[in-house]
Amino acid sequence: MRLNQNTMLLGKKVVLVPYTSEHVPRYHEWMKSEELQRLTASEPLTLEQEYAMQRSWREDADKCTFIVLDAEKWQAQPGATEESCMVGDVNLFLTDLEDPTLGEIEVMIAGMTTLGLTKFEAKIGQENEPSIRMFQKLHFEQVAASSVFQEVTLRLTVSESEHQWLLEQTSHVEEKPYRDGSAEPC
Repeated sequence: MRLNQNTMLLGKKVVLVPYTSEHVPRYHEWMKSEELQRLTASEPLTLEQEYAMQRSWREDADKCTFIVLDAEKWQAQPGATEESCMVGDVNLFLTDLEDPTLGEIEVMIAGMTTLGLTKFEAKIGQENEPSIRMFQKLHFEQVAASSVFQEVTLRLTVSESEHQWLLEQTSHVEEKPYRDGSAEPC
């Protein structure tokens, strides 16, 4: 989407950058995983089809796609490329013409090992029952409640066996530098 083509979001742990053609080779390698295809309801694409999809998403008015980078690795290692720091993607689909304030969010984390993640937390307003139920359906469990902030903290802990299974499913992924490490102009 042209709306985010010049936008980079820099957080403490992750950096979101627009999905560009330079990200396609690594993304394509991820999407060779049958498990990622299943989890994202995706069909296998050729590399050429993946490039065409990236161009389509860049031009579509109803999609906003970011690549998720490991912020620490990207900022701390001189010469680290965006491709070598990729850990997933975030998509916003703006498809409800009756409600322009509604965006469907999709998050894919393909690089659990890179970030060393074994737990995921969500802090949600106590009155936001739909979000709480959604995370509970995803096997998040409530671990804290703050009356001061009026929020609950839900956590998902990935077991060692699940972690090993995920590593096996993504063992074909390689990190390869593809440019001089300088960030693409935003």
